[in-house]
Amino acid sequence: MSVFLTLVRRELGGTFKSLTGYIVIAVVLLLAGICLVDMITKLNGGVTEAPVTQMFYQSYFFWIILLPITPVITMRSFAAEKATGTYEALMTTPVGDWQVVLAKFAGALVFYLLAWLPLLGVLFVLRQVTHQPEYLEPRATAGAFLGLTLIGSLYLSMGCLASALTRSQIIAAVLSFLMGVALWVISLRPNAADPGQGPLGRAFDHMSLMRHMDDFARGVIDSRHLVFYVTSTVFFLFLTTRVVESRRWQ
Repeated sequence: MSVFLTLVRRELGGTFKSLTGYIVIAVVLLLAGICLVDMITKLNGGVTEAPVTQMFYQSYFFWIILLPITPVITMRSFAAEKATGTYEALMTTPVGDWQVVLAKFAGALVFYLLAWLPLLGVLFVLRQVTHQPEYLEPRATAGAFLGLTLIGSLYLSMGCLASALTRSQIIAAVLSFLMGVALWVISLRPNAADPGQGPLGRAFDHMSLMRHMDDFARGVIDSRHLVFYVTSTVFFLFLTTRVVESRRWQ
């Protein structure tokens, strides 16, 4: 455990020592602020039954934040190690490949959550401005942040895989971004819950991130959503571990 925590601290330290980490936090804060203004405008325009958390997830600003920042966070995970020559030294240390992968993933996830942490302040400000505490029902808020964590875990695991496949941080970021966009595009297709749509249509519907987020933002914790995100994240981390193992013996 001490080795794992040391690797996590090393990963976080590398992120905060670079300008990229602070740029990511600044961009998240800027776009979250713009999203706040957009939500206030909608609330002033009329009554809505949707909680503020659901309005946030339904906004394109959420996806504009999520899709680019996760590749930027993870692009240096393995690619930077290879480019600087420290990857070989890391692989010769007495640590398992799975420890390296999990430590880099955990470091990226912690930074991702820290970048989103100011959103709590944004929601508090919105509650004070609107004087409508029911807009921020505790169950919905907790569900929203759970969804934020799960979807972030999935995208970060894809980013770790992309970074393990190449020496170039730019290529890793582009590859991770394309995988994320592909998954997001699947979420845009019409609802296929109708049995007449066939098993493929229902499978794509089960992969719809937007429908998952709608439930989380309303405070509905569906075990199917949890299983989807956990298994998908584990799958991509498993692939990353296999890539790291194969590169160790090259």
